[in-house]
Amino acid sequence: MTHLSAVAALDEPTRRRLYDFVVSQPEPVSRDEAAAAEELPRTTAAFHLDRLVEAGLLSVVHERRSGRTGPGAGRPAKLYHRSDRQITVSLPERRYDLAGQLLAAALSEAENSGESPRAILDRRARTLGTDIGLAARSLHPEVSTEDSVVRTLAEQGFEPRVSGDHILLGNCPFHDLARQQPELVCGMNLCLLDGLLNGLGMRGLSPRLNPTRNHCCVRLEPTDGS
Repeated sequence: MTHLSAVAALDEPTRRRLYDFVVSQPEPVSRDEAAAAEELPRTTAAFHLDRLVEAGLLSVVHERRSGRTGPGAGRPAKLYHRSDRQITVSLPERRYDLAGQLLAAALSEAENSGESPRAILDRRARTLGTDIGLAARSLHPEVSTEDSVVRTLAEQGFEPRVSGDHILLGNCPFHDLARQQPELVCGMNLCLLDGLLNGLGMRGLSPRLNPTRNHCCVRLEPTDGS
């Protein structure tokens, strides 16, 4: 399917809701799980999930959830997860404009001050993250701190996935830049998220560098001693 057709596949509201649900989960999901989450008939969920697979937006794996093998174990379940394909329009979301602004401002300040561009970049990223967190906190004062963290991360394109007492970030908004300059960009991202948590008033989580395949290089883990 063409790039434009893949994007058009998400114009259907039910299909988009199912896509958003699948990519927000830390593990592949079944048709039953997707149907229950979106309050849809199983057949309807299956239809739209398979259309997303045809569009190249989701991929399928088959696993036995029971852990049993051999005769009587039953057929493996059909499970869905986001494919490796990137849709430039917004799936997954990228924020190269934000990274570019931070990098350009850091370089400009370094030329005038003589300070290390890397130190300036990290400081500016942390300040920006704090500003984003404070703005989100003031905009939704009724929302708990924990929920506000997840909401704000989602709004910034990180695709947060709560896994126990950790928050995994399913998307890196600076993906291509991070692949080219991982130390620089991942460090900037770490500072940005540290500032964001500070602005939101979240004391129980801290960002840690923990690169894993198909995830952001940063994950949020319980703060030591919390």
